[in-house]
Amino acid sequence: MSAAAPLVHIDLPTLSAALIPVALEAGRIQLRHHGAGVAVVTKSDASPVTCADQESEALILAALARIAPDIPVVAEEEAAAGRLPCIGRQFFLVDPLDGTREFIAGRAEFTINIALIEDGIPVFGLVYAPATGDFFLTPDKGRAAYTCVP
Repeated sequence: MSAAAPLVHIDLPTLSAALIPVALEAGRIQLRHHGAGVAVVTKSDASPVTCADQESEALILAALARIAPDIPVVAEEEAAAGRLPCIGRQFFLVDPLDGTREFIAGRAEFTINIALIEDGIPVFGLVYAPATGDFFLTPDKGRAAYTCVP
């Protein structure tokens, strides 16, 4: 990590407001595939990936490119494919479908995770469980996560 790179200012409550509809749409994508006998591919690390993982990640990456184009994104499927951005002091960390094994098995224990990391510390977090409707945000530095009803 380059300690010299300046942080890009981003208003965290505005980021929250912009990402809530993105997470909800990613959840709709996932629920369309959930329990539908989705095709599974095995990644090089032997973990599974589905089209729901890939479609959700593509949606989130496109949204982050619009919302915060100057902040790099480390995303699970991109990283698994060997596409890692050059990161500095600030980056988004995205797991578009955490719990793929549970998702494949038709269980409800899977989430969409988006975090903003600054100087190695998460300063923003969004966790959404589409199958249960649970939605959690940390919309501002220093504030505890809270349940959100979008």
